[in-house]
Amino acid sequence: MDPTQAKARRGAVVLPLLGLALVAVFWASLNLGSVASSAGEIWRILWGQAAPGSLEFIVNNIRLPRSLAALGGGAMLAVSGLLLQVYFRNPIVGPFVLGISSGATLMVSAVMLTTLTVGLVGVMPYLTPVAAFVGALGAMSLVLAIASRVKRGVTLLIAGIMIGYLSSAVTSLLIAFAEAERLKGFNLWQLGSFSGYTWHELAVMMSVGSALLVLVYGLSKQLNAFLLGENYAATMGVHVRRFRMALIFTACGLSSLVTATAGPVAFVGLAVPHMARLAMGTSDNKLLIPATALIGALVCGFCDIVARMIFAPVEAPLSAITSFFGAPVVIALLLKGRGRQ
Repeated sequence: MDPTQAKARRGAVVLPLLGLALVAVFWASLNLGSVASSAGEIWRILWGQAAPGSLEFIVNNIRLPRSLAALGGGAMLAVSGLLLQVYFRNPIVGPFVLGISSGATLMVSAVMLTTLTVGLVGVMPYLTPVAAFVGALGAMSLVLAIASRVKRGVTLLIAGIMIGYLSSAVTSLLIAFAEAERLKGFNLWQLGSFSGYTWHELAVMMSVGSALLVLVYGLSKQLNAFLLGENYAATMGVHVRRFRMALIFTACGLSSLVTATAGPVAFVGLAVPHMARLAMGTSDNKLLIPATALIGALVCGFCDIVARMIFAPVEAPLSAITSFFGAPVVIALLLKGRGRQ
């Protein structure tokens, strides 16, 4: 069988299975919680056939936006990690490793812990995502500037880790001098959670994020060419400089959209692209991008359920759950790759 046909056939099987698994996780997320509910009640609420009550309010205003945010946020973080791995042609980079999440956290802490936003109450819902994007882009720009001057593969990782430490150091200073009232909200945000999502926040994240994901899929052919080197991509008609800028802006935008409202969520951007490559058996981004988005949504949705239920009624930090899930996956994949060498 032709390799292209084999990849297409595998994608035709794997992608629908991932879609069905995603529906199952979404349904489980709506049904599980501290308030008991049955599948029939949830179904009637979703179709607007249930009488108003406490369960109807909980499902429509707490569980439903949270579930959609977890699935959408997981897809965005995973695709952001995939873009960074393609850009640097390095399988162990991601928003956390390169300091992008730390940069976003620094700028969000400046908004939440200082008096810089006094008098800007009307724009506060939009100021946090913008601050997260600026922080993510600033950290990424510093990494690129350093890596471009020293042509060594390990330089990228060291630069990202150091920028992450510097951002964390400044954030720690802001925390030390912050007011107790502001500090409480920031600490809750820093733990990482999709709880408390409003429909307005969800609409902003999903509308912008969906547009960026569509843009990424439209760039799949250029991404495949870029994997083979910048010179090859240029011969295929790719404007390399513009493409690099688009890639960085898109990766930072996807990561900062989630970080701004849900807080830093670890390991999704690093581990999920590896899982997608293993599931699809290819590096073709036309298949890898939708698979990465689906698996990212699955992982984040599942981890969000675990965070809610494992110590109920106390909620576990989402980043702790994703780290427990993601770290063994990455280690196993690295060991498997080592065994093949």
